[in-house]
Amino acid sequence: MNPVSPLPPSAPAPAARRPRFGFGLLGPRRGRHELSAEEFESLALPVGDDGVVIGSDAQGAPAVLGLGRPSPFDVVLVGGAWTAQVVAVRAVATGARVAVETGRRPLWTALAQAANSGQQCVTLHDVGRMPPQGPSVHSPVLVVRDCGARPPRGRVGSAPWQSVLTLLPYLSPVAARLMESADLVGVQRVSPEEARQAGRIMGLPQSDVEALSTLPDGVTLWCNSRSRMYVATRPTEAEAGLLGAERRMD
Repeated sequence: MNPVSPLPPSAPAPAARRPRFGFGLLGPRRGRHELSAEEFESLALPVGDDGVVIGSDAQGAPAVLGLGRPSPFDVVLVGGAWTAQVVAVRAVATGARVAVETGRRPLWTALAQAANSGQQCVTLHDVGRMPPQGPSVHSPVLVVRDCGARPPRGRVGSAPWQSVLTLLPYLSPVAARLMESADLVGVQRVSPEEARQAGRIMGLPQSDVEALSTLPDGVTLWCNSRSRMYVATRPTEAEAGLLGAERRMD
C-alpha cells in the first residue's frame, strides 16, 4: 500500500483564518430566507377558534363551538337533550365546568356521575335554584338550561367566561324572544310549521326551511344573523356507551 504523499515542498501551507470575535463560528453559506410582502399570504395557517368540537360540517371538517369566551355568549338549541349532553361532555373534556339547571334530573344523573369520577365537573340544580358559578379565565363555565319549552328567566345568566345553552324541545311561544337575543341558534328536526317559524325568526332561505323538517338524527343547523352551517354530531365510543346513539327525541 502506498503511503499518502505529503504536500509538495513548493506548496504553501494553508493560511490560518483570523478569528471573528463576537460572531461565533462560521456556518454554511446558503441563500437568505426572505419573502416579499406579496408572499406572506402563503404562510397563513387554517387556525380557527378553539373550543368544543361539536361534530363535522358538510365537507367533513371539524365544527368547533367556542364556549370559553371573555364576553357573554348565549346559545339556544331547539332539539333533543342528547345533543346538549354531548356538548356538555365535550366541554368538560376541554377543562370547563358544567352546571345543569333541569327539571329532568334523572336524565342527567348518569352523565354527572361519569364526569365527576375525579372531580366535581358537572353539577345538577333544580329549576330556579342555581347558585352563582364564579367563572374565570382559569375555570370557564357552561350553564345548560333544560327547563322545558317555556323556561323561566334564569337566575344565572351569561357572563365573561360563562356561556349559557338553553335547550328547547320545540318552538314554543317564547322561542322567538330567546332565539332573537341569542348569539347562536341550533335547530334540529322540527315540524314543517315550526320550520317556517324558525325561518322567519332567523331569516333563513327557503331551502333551509324545507330541510329542517327532514334532518336526520344528530344533524343540527347552527345559525345566526351572519352565517349558517349544518353539523353532524356523532358520538365517540365512550359517549355512545354513556349516552347511546344520536337521537332527536328524548
